[in-house]
Amino acid sequence: MLALSALATACSQQPDQQAAQPQAAATDTNAEAAKKLEIYQQLVKLHNDGPAVQIGHEIVDQYPDSPAAAEVKKTLDPMEQAFKESSEKNRLAALWLYQVSPMQGGTQSTATLQSTRPTGEEQVRLILRRHTDWGQSVFLYAVAGKGFVCKGDCSLKANFDGKAKVIKAFRPPTGEPALLFRNDAQFLKDLAKTKRLTIDVVTVSRGETTLTFETGGFDPAKWQDLPKKKK
Repeated sequence: MLALSALATACSQQPDQQAAQPQAAATDTNAEAAKKLEIYQQLVKLHNDGPAVQIGHEIVDQYPDSPAAAEVKKTLDPMEQAFKESSEKNRLAALWLYQVSPMQGGTQSTATLQSTRPTGEEQVRLILRRHTDWGQSVFLYAVAGKGFVCKGDCSLKANFDGKAKVIKAFRPPTGEPALLFRNDAQFLKDLAKTKRLTIDVVTVSRGETTLTFETGGFDPAKWQDLPKKKK
């Protein structure tokens, strides 16, 4: 009789224990998520958006039904969007190199951008230059090879964010592997509003080539003005 009573008691306790197990697991899960939420919130306060976005996704993906996930969802999407935009802005800005240096008896200030395509030995530089003697100029410079094919004035087909234009250019009489633009002032106006520029050229080594430049990070303030040389 005692054995039957004990068995009945044990059987009645099993459903309670089984019901308690999921509750305990949920409590542990919520506690883990809460700890990560604290880290997330601290990163947000420090404006450390990259790691914050990463741990925010961990919380939402690993603990989707937790209170922590619900809290993260309030801020994650707009912060991630802002982080992506900021990262892209910084990436584009880093593509430009600004320098001031002596050059043939004068001083030059340059802003230089490497072509995204082609790359390697076929890469071409877009150079904006101010010189105390020669004034302002814009030109393409071939990093390697024999430069460009151009007789007299060349008409280069260009595309400024989808807007087709023609750039008049010429090879320097001194023989450098470059193409100088005739209307540098107009080019600079167009450049200021452009994120992606393509220019069709003919190179000695590759023939017809389309150059691609990611120009969106250009900062005119970093391209230093130079005083005019006294006569």
